[in-house]
Amino acid sequence: MYDLGPDLDREVPPGTNILVSGPPLSGKRSLCLDVLASGTDQGEGAIIVTTKDGADRVLNDFAKRTAYEDRPVAVVDCVTRQQGVGDVRDDDRIKYTSSPVDMTGIGIKLSEFLQAFYQDRGIERNRVMLHSLSTLLMYADLQTVFRFLHVFTGRVQSVDGLGVFAIDASAHDDQTMNTLKQLFDGIVTTYEDREPSVRLAGD
Repeated sequence: MYDLGPDLDREVPPGTNILVSGPPLSGKRSLCLDVLASGTDQGEGAIIVTTKDGADRVLNDFAKRTAYEDRPVAVVDCVTRQQGVGDVRDDDRIKYTSSPVDMTGIGIKLSEFLQAFYQDRGIERNRVMLHSLSTLLMYADLQTVFRFLHVFTGRVQSVDGLGVFAIDASAHDDQTMNTLKQLFDGIVTTYEDREPSVRLAGD
């Protein structure tokens, strides 16, 4: 089982994908990072796919939660190349895609890290975070994002991982949210003025 950290105080079975949904500034990204950090503290792998912030900022924020330098922590950065920030190259910690539109590239880079952790290094427990689905939906239609997520969540399942995916609920209509929710085993809802709520399949 994977524990979801002290904020949520729940356990879920391997292969679980969770949607973290809430309005802006309700702590979705912070919560997802906390979930990953609680695994890193136990020696689990962590892969952060970021469509909003560059890898440096993400890793700085992660370092406030856990000492990750010698741990299996990796970032798929979908932002930096799009912003035209110099000549950035992939390394063992960070892989870059051209932009959040490049969902094929995101999937490939995720798979490379999962293979490096799960198969090459024998790390059997891995947590994956995607922040944010709302950015993907700005660039692509619902059907395209749904297909991408179907494959993405399937990869998390195939390695018995834990996936957490943030979305700005207020930016999308009910049909979009209901369509995407089909892909997930549970939903964490964040609020501006109270603790998050957790609803898992079977609750």
